[in-house]
Amino acid sequence: MTGKIYDGPGAALEGLLFDGMTIMSGGFGLSGNPESLIPQIRDSGVKNITVISNNAGADGFGLW
Repeated sequence: MTGKIYDGPGAALEGLLFDGMTIMSGGFGLSGNPESLIPQIRDSGVKNITVISNNAGADGFGLW
């Protein structure tokens, strides 16, 4: 990898998602919540994932 700047969440996740994977999500409260990646992961069709996070978000936002 030569850089860490991507055109969007789909490009950032390209080739990374697979069934049965474990994802660690950083942030504290709603700060640092990967809000643009969450729907992309959900819509990818990946199954049986485990998500580790110190915060699930709030009222329909974040991992909630």
